[in-house]
Amino acid sequence: MVIKPEIDVLLSTVDSKYTLCTVASKRARQINDMVHGVRDQAVLTLAPTQIAQLTSTKPLTLALEEIANGDVSYERVADSSK
Repeated sequence: MVIKPEIDVLLSTVDSKYTLCTVASKRARQINDMVHGVRDQAVLTLAPTQIAQLTSTKPLTLALEEIANGDVSYERVADSSK
């Protein structure tokens, strides 16, 4: 199985595997919510083949590609409970 983008590239953009997982999952959820909103509106105006093109790439794949490209960033917030 080949994973693209490669894990080494992804880990070079974040400080840990945990951070990568958290950032990727949050971004994938944003993408998923956006796609569902667009798809719901598009049902009224687009052909079925055009709708399928909107959702052909999985949200997590898009999120990981954005992280690898540097399009997604995160900010580490200090824990104030200590």
